Amino acid sequence: MIKQIEIVLSPDKTNDKAELNSTAAKILSKSPEEITAVVVKKRSIDARSSPVYRFMCDVYINELPPESGNKITYRQVKDDKKVLIIGFGPAGMFAALRLIEQGIKPVVLERGKDVQARRKDLRAIQQENTVNPNSNYCFGEGGAGTYSDGKLYTRSTKRGDVSKILNIFIQHGADPDIAVDAHPHIGSNRLPGIVKAIRETVLNCGGEIHFDSRVTDFIFKDGKAAGLIVNGETEYSGDSIIIATGHSARDIYYLLNQKNVKLECKPFAMGVRIEHPQQLINEIQYHSKDKIDSLPAATYSVSCNFSGRGIYSFCMCPGGIIVPAATSPGEIVVNGMSLSKRDTPYANSGFVVTVGEEDWKKYETSYPFGGLMFQKELEQKAFELAGNTQSAPAQRATDFVNKKTSSTLARSSYIPGLTSAPLHEALPKFITDGIKQALLYFNKRMKGFYSEEAQLIAVESRTSSPVRIPRIKETYMHPDIEGLFPCGEGAGYAGGIVSAAIDGENCADAAVKFILK
Repeated sequence: MIKQIEIVLSPDKTNDKAELNSTAAKILSKSPEEITAVVVKKRSIDARSSPVYRFMCDVYINELPPESGNKITYRQVKDDKKVLIIGFGPAGMFAALRLIEQGIKPVVLERGKDVQARRKDLRAIQQENTVNPNSNYCFGEGGAGTYSDGKLYTRSTKRGDVSKILNIFIQHGADPDIAVDAHPHIGSNRLPGIVKAIRETVLNCGGEIHFDSRVTDFIFKDGKAAGLIVNGETEYSGDSIIIATGHSARDIYYLLNQKNVKLECKPFAMGVRIEHPQQLINEIQYHSKDKIDSLPAATYSVSCNFSGRGIYSFCMCPGGIIVPAATSPGEIVVNGMSLSKRDTPYANSGFVVTVGEEDWKKYETSYPFGGLMFQKELEQKAFELAGNTQSAPAQRATDFVNKKTSSTLARSSYIPGLTSAPLHEALPKFITDGIKQALLYFNKRMKGFYSEEAQLIAVESRTSSPVRIPRIKETYMHPDIEGLFPCGEGAGYAGGIVSAAIDGENCADAAVKFILK
C-alpha cells in the first residue's frame, strides 16, 4: 500500500530519517515496523510563522518502493545526419543530449572556451578590468548558468518534462536533492564538473564540440539552412541548425539581420542589483533573530506594478556574490551567483523595471535593435560613471530615494569594487521612479528591505534578450528559413536554465522531425 501525506518537521529534525518514519507512522496510525519506506517527493520551508519544513511524501506500507529507472542510456550516433548547434549553454547542451537520444549527431560550435579555461578570463575581468568578448561570465562552455549560480526553479512546467531535466543533471553529478527541493539549486562551484560530464557524454557518443569557434556567417541555400562559417574561414555543413546562443550574443542578431532573416523587438527589463546583509534577510523572512542558524540562507521574491510597469526581483542569490558580466570592453553589466553552500554574508537580487517599445523611441530607426541600443547605452554609461573600470557605480538605497550621492558605501561582495555614483540621476527617470516606489512599497511587507544597509549596484541589464528570433509555434522553425530553429533565451523563448534546457529538447525533437520527414 502507498499513501501520500504531508509531514511537518522543525528545522533541527529535517535530516533525521528516523523522525520522518516515526512521524509517518503516527499520521497513518501504523506501527513503525509497517512503514517500509518514506520517499520524499517535495521539500520546502514554510516561514509564515515559526519556520518549519514541509515534506510531501509517498509512504510505503508493507511493500518496497520500485527501483529508480530515470537514468538515460546514451548510445553511439552515426555520421549520416547532423544538426549544427550554435552555443553550448543549457539550451545547446540539452539539445545535443536529446539529439543523441534520437540517434542524430550533434555538432556544437561554441565561441567561448571550455569550462576550466574560462576561469582565467573570469579572473581577468574581476582583477584586471579586462573583458574577453568571447570568454566571460556569459560566453563559454555551459553558458551564463555555469558561473552564475545554477538556480533550477522554473514556471515552465507545461513546456516539457522538468523532472527529466533535473534527473539528467543528477545523472551527470548534481545532488539528488534537486529533484525534491521546491527551489532547487546546484551552485557555481559544482556546475563546472557537471558541465564537463555532459560534454563527455556528448563526445563519447560520437557528437562533436568545438570551442573557440565563433559563428561568423550562415549558409542558406534555396531558403534552407545548410551550414555555418566559423572564425571567418572554417565551414561546417549540416541538415539543420539550432541557434542556442544565449541573450548576449549580439553579433548573431546583427549577422542574421544582414542575411535578411526576420527579427523582432521584444520587451525586457532593466535596473540594478540590490544587495543586503544576508543576516538581515534571514531575520526578515524567518521573523526572528533567534533560532535561525539551522535554516538555510533565506530567499525572497517581490513584485509590484506602478504606472503600468512591473517592478520585481529577479535571480535572487541568497548567501551569494555579485559578478561582472560584461561581454564587451567599455561596459558594465552586473549579475548574481551563489555557491552550493550559499554561505557568504550577502544577499543580492536583480531589481528591475519593465522596458517597452516606448522607451527606445529615439532608436526607432535602428529596428529591430532599439531595445538593444537602449541596453548598450546604460551599460556604457555605467562604465563611464565607474571611471572606465569594472568598479561598478553604486548608491545606498536611502540616498537613492533622497536623491543624494552616497558619501560612504556599504561593504559588498562585488570583487572589482564599487564607485559611489548618483544613480538617481544616471538611470532613466522611469527606472528611477519605479525602483523608488518599489523600495518603499516592499518595505511595508519586509521591514528593513529599504534601509541604509541596502545598496544598489548598476547596471542589471541582461534579464532577457531585447530581440526575438521568430519561429512557427507548431514546428519551432523560423518562418522564412527551413531547418533553422531559434532556441532558448537568445531567441526569446526561455528565461533560466531549466526553461532553456526544455526548449533545447523541444527544438532538437523538431529538428529530428524535419530531417526525417
